[in-house]
Amino acid sequence: MDRLEAMGILLAAIDTGSLSAASRKLRIPLATVSRRVSELEAHLNVRLVVRGTRKLTLTEAGRGYVASCRRVLEELAEIERTTSGEYHAPQGELVISVPPVLGRIHVLPVIVEFLAAFPQIRMRVQLTDRLVNLLDERVDLVLRLGEQPSSSLITTRVGLHRQVLCASPAYLNAHGIPQKPEDLVSHDCVTYEEYAMGSNWEFQSKGRTLKIEVPSRLVVSSVEAAVVAAEEAAGIARVMSYQTDGAVKSGSLVMLLEAFEPLPTPINLMYMAQRQIPLKLRAFIDFAVPRLRERLGPASNADRPRRDSRTAD
Repeated sequence: MDRLEAMGILLAAIDTGSLSAASRKLRIPLATVSRRVSELEAHLNVRLVVRGTRKLTLTEAGRGYVASCRRVLEELAEIERTTSGEYHAPQGELVISVPPVLGRIHVLPVIVEFLAAFPQIRMRVQLTDRLVNLLDERVDLVLRLGEQPSSSLITTRVGLHRQVLCASPAYLNAHGIPQKPEDLVSHDCVTYEEYAMGSNWEFQSKGRTLKIEVPSRLVVSSVEAAVVAAEEAAGIARVMSYQTDGAVKSGSLVMLLEAFEPLPTPINLMYMAQRQIPLKLRAFIDFAVPRLRERLGPASNADRPRRDSRTAD
C-alpha cells in the first residue's frame, strides 16, 4: 500500500463528504477509494471513518489522524516546491478562488494578462462564493468581499465595492427618477432572491440607516439576471457597483440615489502567512494588486499587506 496515496484519498473522501464523491473528484474507481481507506484502517488497526448512507463521519481517532495527514502532505508539498525551484523562479500552478461575477468581469482579464507575462506559471481559478479553507483545499489565495474575521491570513485591500441602484433610461423616462429612498415604494423593483436583504433595502440618510420595503414585481435568482432585467426596463435593481460598470459606461443603465448608498465595503486579496512565499504567488500579488486597484477603484490605507483583523484599515 502506498500510504501517501492512501492519505490523499482519505482526505479527498473527508473533504467531499463521501467515497463516491472522492471517486469522482480523483477520477479513480469507487472500489479503489474504498479499498485504500480500508487498507489504512487495517494498517493502523483502528477505525477512521463511519460509512453512513449519505456522508462519512470521522471517528475520534480518525479526526486526529486526518489532521496529521494534512500536516504531512503539506510538508511534502513544501519540500516539492522547494526542490522544483518555485522559490528560485516563478513557476508551477497557482490556485485562486474568487466570487463568480467579480471574477469574470475583473479578475480573469488580469489573470490572462499575467499568464502572458509569466509563461512558466499555470493557474486554476475557482469561481465560487463559498468560503474556502486555503490549507485543506490547497488554494494559494482568495479574493473576498467585505470585512473578514480575524485570522492568520495576510490581507491586501484591492478596492471597494458599493451597493448601487440602477435603471435603464427607458424605464426612467416612463416612470420618473426617484429623488429619495422613500420614492421607491411607487416604482417597480427587481430583487435578487439570494440577496440577504431581499426586498428590504438599506440606505444611509443623515447619519442613520434607513430601511425601505420596496415593491418587487420581478424576483430573479442571479445577479446577472437582475442587471439584464434592469437594462430591459423591468425596473430598478440593487446590485454591486462592479457588476454594472460596463452598462453604466455604455449608457444602458443609470445610477440612482448615490447620495443615499450604504457605506462601501472592502475587496480583499488574501493568502496564508508562510515562512517563505513561493515566487509564483509573490509574482501574481505584485502583478495583480495594482491592476485590480485600477479596476476596482480607490482603496484607502491599502498600500501594503497586513494581517487580517477586525480593527485594521
